[in-house]
Amino acid sequence: MDDARDPGRLERVVGVPGAVLLGLGSILGTGIFVSMGIATGIAGPWVLLAVVLAAIVALLNGLSSAQLAANFPVSGGTYEYGYRVLSPALGFTAGWMFLSAKSASAATAALGFAGYVLSAFGETSVTLRIAIALAAVIALTIIVASGMSRSNKANAAIVSITLVALIGFIASGMRPAFSGARTHILGELEAEGVDVSSLLHATALLFVAYTGYGRVATLGEEIRDPRRSIPRAIILTLLATMLLYAAVAFVAIASVGAERVSEATRSAAAPLEVIARSFDVPAIEWLVAAGAITAMLGVLLNLLLGLSRVLLAMSRRADVPRKLSKLDEESGSPRGAVLVIGAVIAILALTGNVQTTWSFSAFTVLVYYALTNLAALRLPREARLYPRSVPAVGLVSCLGLAFWVEPRIWLSGLGWIAVGLAWHFVARRWSSRAARRGRAV
Repeated sequence: MDDARDPGRLERVVGVPGAVLLGLGSILGTGIFVSMGIATGIAGPWVLLAVVLAAIVALLNGLSSAQLAANFPVSGGTYEYGYRVLSPALGFTAGWMFLSAKSASAATAALGFAGYVLSAFGETSVTLRIAIALAAVIALTIIVASGMSRSNKANAAIVSITLVALIGFIASGMRPAFSGARTHILGELEAEGVDVSSLLHATALLFVAYTGYGRVATLGEEIRDPRRSIPRAIILTLLATMLLYAAVAFVAIASVGAERVSEATRSAAAPLEVIARSFDVPAIEWLVAAGAITAMLGVLLNLLLGLSRVLLAMSRRADVPRKLSKLDEESGSPRGAVLVIGAVIAILALTGNVQTTWSFSAFTVLVYYALTNLAALRLPREARLYPRSVPAVGLVSCLGLAFWVEPRIWLSGLGWIAVGLAWHFVARRWSSRAARRGRAV
């Protein structure tokens, strides 16, 4: 038997534990350390309900992603599923939305990382924040370009530190949280009442905070025994994340109140560290800062991995230049795709604004997962792992939430979809002409 690796395919080197760690590395970052504060500023203490609603939508989408990835274990995620079971235009739209959404998320992670580094030293300079964010993007782009094995080891170390920090934050804040829960949660809920528009807006933003599980699907070509491993890894990742998000949100808001959480996000992009300073526990703010720093790096690393694999899949179909489909002979990494993605993230990080990048990510990723659910609905009966009601409810939820972000954001998102489809049309024409010339020769 020939055991040589196909030079055009990625190697299957990741098992269930590694896939779960990749999922957690993608999720436990901007979602818990930054976007929770953004959503709290919108919904106040009702953000606790938004956490639950976003988790339900994420679980529905996770199940749809799991059964698609189990049937099509290749790089590219919904970009590939859309091409195979929907249409080339919808498949391309999914890839375009993923690249847009997750590039914005990666820029948010880089800026969040810089914000926590500066906050630890009492600095708030926007210029320094951007400079540190760019340095992080460059360093992790080099690691990801060196191959999956090295990336996986770096991710395992990063996630371990992040989990220790989050558990430390929860344990340290339980006493002040229970003491302040009546005032900061029950009292504010009774005083404010629920604003459905704000609640759904916050839910849309927090949904993005759960979607790192999709990294397991986009890396499907590199996961061993994908039909069994991918669904297990996605479900385990989501369950662990839901528990952590709920506990951290309760401790943060019950301890200091929703307004202070929101203000800490606006002023320093480092809400959990600011809150941890109010706990009467020595050095807890330094532990939280360390966990936040590693978490942001983990998200950035995993997004570089996932985005480069989607770009690799798109280059194989000539939706972007075919040169990006070339794999490095030594590392097996799509090095050209990784470098392009790193450059895009660096450009987005120049905005210096975490709220703008995260809101744009929310709309585009909801459109992406709407297409994921639509593709899952089209699976034949024998290929389904779950009832059709799962992707049906997921589809309605994603489309509904997508338009609860600010109008300027979703209007920009629709315009960006139109730009992408125009590029798709031009790229296909070029590809067809090149193919005809090749046959003529």
